[in-house]
Amino acid sequence: MTSFKIGNRSIGTDAPPFIIAEMSGNHNQSLEVALQIVDAAAKAGAHALKLQTYTAETMTLDLSEGEFFIKDPSSLWAGSSLYALYEKAHTPWEWHAPIFARAKELGMLAFSTPFDDTAVDFLESLDVPAYKIASFENTDLPLIRRVAATGKPLIISTGMASIAELDETVRAAREAGCKDLVLLKCTSTYPATPANSNVRTIPHLRELFGCEVGLSDHSMGVGVSVAAVALGATVVEKHFTLDRSAGGVDASFSLEPAELASLVIETERAWQAMGHVHYGVTEAERKSLVYRRSLYVTQDIAAGESFSAANLRAIRPGLGLAPKHAETLLGRRARQAIKRGTPLDWSLVE
Repeated sequence: MTSFKIGNRSIGTDAPPFIIAEMSGNHNQSLEVALQIVDAAAKAGAHALKLQTYTAETMTLDLSEGEFFIKDPSSLWAGSSLYALYEKAHTPWEWHAPIFARAKELGMLAFSTPFDDTAVDFLESLDVPAYKIASFENTDLPLIRRVAATGKPLIISTGMASIAELDETVRAAREAGCKDLVLLKCTSTYPATPANSNVRTIPHLRELFGCEVGLSDHSMGVGVSVAAVALGATVVEKHFTLDRSAGGVDASFSLEPAELASLVIETERAWQAMGHVHYGVTEAERKSLVYRRSLYVTQDIAAGESFSAANLRAIRPGLGLAPKHAETLLGRRARQAIKRGTPLDWSLVE
């Protein structure tokens, strides 16, 4: 068994999918907006709220040239330096405590993605219940060892990582003390498309690494996440905003409140629908057996008269003999007079 708990929530195939709302930088540097996002995530039914814990200084250098400047015109963040982007997107560390407190008050778990040792130390001071490693850091083995050493559940996005790299990552985490691990299939494009989501990887991850699996979903809508749950995902993470039109570093590929509510509902329905291998009548279906077709007498028949296509048909409801007996019965005789509308039974046949 690979199931475990984060806080009071069970993570595993025997529990509904664990839905994480990722705030990222969608607060647009307003604590008031950040708290509104917490409120909206809780109202939508999310089980956890996640932040990212870094500063521009811990992420990169304050340079606006070369590889430190985003020139790719297809990027959401084209025309910005890495430093300026992270300065705009980061969540001030002094906001973490009030955000976590609001989430707890509303019945949600709250944790974060650290990007260096100072962030881990800070989050430990807030006693977070779990940690997330972002896809761009999944090869940072020193960071993974530092987080794993806390002994808390660890969620790692797999974006861009090869099997060999993931093997190194998982070994590093487990050797450093991680017992409860989730690998999230992730496509590190923003937004991702359904066509490049490759959720068939999810059961393969479970088989390869013997841990819980899920999806970090950067696609629009909820369809990819629902498909992932049908393939065994037990954790789903989605970026979340109050209103995409308000802008923000991640707003364009984030869910709005009504969409997050739909995600919670539809992924749980997908999980419920998985059930187990079953054939035959369920208890819920038993009353519907009456609506099958069966053999009925369709004209009054005298005693000794032969059954024929004219006086015997397969119709609804299902109280007579099964239609498969029709050919056997044609030409045989009635034991007694039979009224039109009588379900046929062997006791009526000579």
